[in-house]
Amino acid sequence: MSENLKKIKKVGFVLRPDSKNILPLYHDIKSKFEAKGMEVFLGHLSAHMVGLNGINFHKMCQEVDLLVSLGGDGTLLSLVRRSYGYDKPVLGINAGNLGFLADIPIDCVEDIINRLIDGNYRIDNRMMIEGYIKRDGDREDFYAFNDVVITRPTISHMVKLDASIDGDWFNTYRGDGLIISTPTGSTAYNLSLGGPIMYPLSEVFIMTPVAPHSLTQRPLVVPSDFTIELTSPDELVVMIDGQDNYRLKPTEKLIIKGATMSAKLLHKKEHSYFDVLREKLSWGDE
Repeated sequence: MSENLKKIKKVGFVLRPDSKNILPLYHDIKSKFEAKGMEVFLGHLSAHMVGLNGINFHKMCQEVDLLVSLGGDGTLLSLVRRSYGYDKPVLGINAGNLGFLADIPIDCVEDIINRLIDGNYRIDNRMMIEGYIKRDGDREDFYAFNDVVITRPTISHMVKLDASIDGDWFNTYRGDGLIISTPTGSTAYNLSLGGPIMYPLSEVFIMTPVAPHSLTQRPLVVPSDFTIELTSPDELVVMIDGQDNYRLKPTEKLIIKGATMSAKLLHKKEHSYFDVLREKLSWGDE
């Protein structure tokens, strides 16, 4: 958990993509922030989508004290990845149903703004994945907040994937692929495949096989200070948070490790992850 911000003067927004009807909602929320003396910026891609003038995204990340995602969990995932390295907290305002990540409903916006002024909030540090594809004399870097999914480009054949941890080979996965998830992403694709739910402030990888050929292949939880190396005789697809895709060729290596910088999510002080689990997963229903 990080210390609270000294004072929030500037706020940067990104909006859910391909949602022009979000403009009136943005104007309403923007006016609420401005009424409390905060300057509001809008990222240029979001601004272009709704016909407004915006600011370069990276310049916005440099200047603001707080980043705000207005949309769903996918919008927040993208914002966290794109803003990696700027060390700015992210607040998720949900424009739909309560999300695992974007957990502030629209009718609580005024309340959260007052909390920002009063310091009645908390900032949680969430582990991220730092990875790269190692090619001949080159590498392609990426960051993931939820998960990295390694899978086949077509359904015509099974994937063979050799995995090493800290340089020591430990397993060959055969099946439809492999998910390497953060604790935050444990409630996403990992959960649908029977992987464990991890408390989001933990610092571990969850390695969950996808439709394994052998029933002895089970999910594995690995400390985040280990380095995972993956190779395959096949050409594979590497999906980052379900949003960005890369190709992994037979001569290349995929390297996964814990990122040096955490994602910072801003929540109400009394925010309970277990309350979210109960609501989203309908736990405890009679």
